Amino acid sequence: MELELPDAGGVTWSVCVRDGSGMPLASSGADLPLRTASVGKVLLLVETARLIASGELSPDEPLTRSVDLWVGDSGLWHTLSVETLPLVDVAALVGAVSDNLATNVLLQRVGLAEVAARATALGLRATALHDQVRDVRGLDHPPTLSTGTAGELSELMSRLASGSAAGQDADRLVRQWLSANVDQSMVGSALVEQGGLDPIAHHSSLDLPTAFWNKTGTDAGVRADVGAVTVGERTVSWAAIANWDPAPGTTLDHLTVWAVLRGMRYVGEQVLGSV
Repeated sequence: MELELPDAGGVTWSVCVRDGSGMPLASSGADLPLRTASVGKVLLLVETARLIASGELSPDEPLTRSVDLWVGDSGLWHTLSVETLPLVDVAALVGAVSDNLATNVLLQRVGLAEVAARATALGLRATALHDQVRDVRGLDHPPTLSTGTAGELSELMSRLASGSAAGQDADRLVRQWLSANVDQSMVGSALVEQGGLDPIAHHSSLDLPTAFWNKTGTDAGVRADVGAVTVGERTVSWAAIANWDPAPGTTLDHLTVWAVLRGMRYVGEQVLGSV
């Protein structure tokens, strides 16, 4: 089914919704590679979880933040007084609040090349994490944090849901980290408001056994949401990405953001109807 997304001038969409078998249920521009902001952090979490599950990383390994990795914006660690955290808690911060400082500390330990190799092993061609998070992105840096297509990302979400991405134990750990995500402003808004899911505690909000986890990405001219929801025996995964040329602080940009969020909610309604 071709999704009929709200008309928002200048917005390019890449969207794909899949059933539990991984088959597409609905899509629009699913193969278009777009900027995905913090969604690329999922690839770091997948490789981290794989290394923990294989015994190559200890979840209790202490990781210490440093000035050269410091970055503000999203997250909590840059507001806290503690300098060192267990590796597993650093990963939990990435999943729950898209913590930028935690991302950089974890990425330094795991390695950008290793994350890229995992993406290749997963069969991803247009989906990648390109760099650490930076307050200022210069000419000598990759132009954006991450890119991807909804087709590839929704398939990755489907595989994480079934335990066929990095292995049952690793995938379960990724789902655990992402189930704490506090940002439900996009696709998740329909699941929270219309589906009765708790916006923070996603596991037991319905009478039926449920699981809901997702990762969002926000940047100037970028909104993205990927994830999966399971109700009873039925699972639906999704990836929804919107890109546009931003004009920050203008009425036009505010209207574009509003239209994009309305489109994200529409995708959430399709997910809810399918599950």
